[in-house]
Amino acid sequence: MFLHFCAWLQQNSVIIALDNSVVLSALLEICHYTGFFLLVGTIAIVDLRIIGVAGRGQDVTALGKQLFPWMWTGLIFAFVSGFLMFAGDATDFALASVFHIKVGVILLAIVFGIIVQWNVPTWGAMPSIPVGAKLVAFVSLVLWIGAILAAVEVPAISGVG
Repeated sequence: MFLHFCAWLQQNSVIIALDNSVVLSALLEICHYTGFFLLVGTIAIVDLRIIGVAGRGQDVTALGKQLFPWMWTGLIFAFVSGFLMFAGDATDFALASVFHIKVGVILLAIVFGIIVQWNVPTWGAMPSIPVGAKLVAFVSLVLWIGAILAAVEVPAISGVG
């Protein structure tokens, strides 16, 4: 069923036009990378602050309030542009196991990003950030690094992209 959807998506005239245009494809890639830079960069700053490695003079709650909107903006950019790039070779991506790993790691990283965002006000109100919070932030950071590494490997391993 999913492969049928992928085949239909890949044959959509709008997707074909996007995929066949060098300029539009380049713009999609720029949007995708910019989105990921915003997404991973902002959550990494918050994670590193929670861990206590960076920004020790910053209030973690205030930092989160400043950066979380940028994180979500980056996620939207990365998701929309990524979906449009996926659509051009949807059946090939659907069959590539490393692409499945990339998507799985990203989804897990988003869950940890949400956990961090929900808990930052609580952690920021405490006299010191609990060890469990630091562990969650560390796992979040590792997952985002893993997502980037998996994304880089999709074309290298599968030949798709």
